[in-house]
Amino acid sequence: MKTITLGSTGITTPQNAFGALPVQRVNMETAVEILHRAYDGGMTFFDTARAYSDSEEKIGEAFTGFTGRDGFPSREKIYIATKSTATSPDQLKADLETSLRNLRTDYIDIYQLHCVKQCYRPGDGTGLYETLLEAKAQGKIRHIGITAHKIGIAEEIAESGLYETLQFPFSYLASERDLALVEKCRKNNVGFIAMKGLSGGLLTNAVACMAFMSQYPVLPIWGIQRMSELEQWLAFFKEPPAMTAELEAIIKKDRDELLGEFCRGCGYCSPCSVGITINQCARMSQMIRRAPSEAWLTPHWQEEMLKIERCVDCGACLKRCPYELNIPTLLRKNLVDYKEILAGKKI
Repeated sequence: MKTITLGSTGITTPQNAFGALPVQRVNMETAVEILHRAYDGGMTFFDTARAYSDSEEKIGEAFTGFTGRDGFPSREKIYIATKSTATSPDQLKADLETSLRNLRTDYIDIYQLHCVKQCYRPGDGTGLYETLLEAKAQGKIRHIGITAHKIGIAEEIAESGLYETLQFPFSYLASERDLALVEKCRKNNVGFIAMKGLSGGLLTNAVACMAFMSQYPVLPIWGIQRMSELEQWLAFFKEPPAMTAELEAIIKKDRDELLGEFCRGCGYCSPCSVGITINQCARMSQMIRRAPSEAWLTPHWQEEMLKIERCVDCGACLKRCPYELNIPTLLRKNLVDYKEILAGKKI
């Protein structure tokens, strides 16, 4: 397995890392079992966030006092990254203390400002960057990172010289501008952490996804909540996939079908003023076709999809969407398609 060094941090880890957002959806026992297996299988980088409910607590439970198959205390062998959505110094300090307590550690390897709307800088009046510097001087964090969804903000961050890592969506649906951002980070010695490598579940060929990532200086964090999912990624430690003509054909087909306006399912658009489950309903057509399941056609999801008819175009979701999608239009297109599927047209 290829290793990646994250920019100026000096953190070197296999190019195959654990995204801990989904473990908030399973119980503590299952989460700990999955995290232990990830460590024993070769993963050394674990990414979480204050916003992921009890994800931090599960990582803390898993790696406190745990000695894996290699015989070493796990905390000395792993890197933990977490995040805060704070917009004030006091909230940032409180979030950091909560994260340290949840993770049961006295330091965090990479502390990231989460889903930012701007590139925070010293002297910008928010005090956030100064708070990060203070925490670093105190030894509570070792490296300063940031996450973004909007390409313009990400480009500014990569050029700023202020952040040691940037976390940004990256998959084989990447645009030329996305690819240029990866190169910009490389030139500026900014570690690139690649989130949404499966584009919110729309990409289903793990081998193609891994082969694509291996071509770039990025660290993919795969969202994992089931042991079967984890084993799929751990298999690549023994047999790292290389790009082939067959995989290139799969990628081309997916790019032809998916490029353009599509929902990644991040959920930042929520809550909806009339109760629409936007992050599923806005991509229902693609999910039915790419991950066929009768579950999408149950009375529950029929009722959820019909909520789209209640949309009052309030515009709240438009303001929140980090990808600047025309969500009301996307929802209505999906509803039309969904009704046709229910009427008996082939998926």
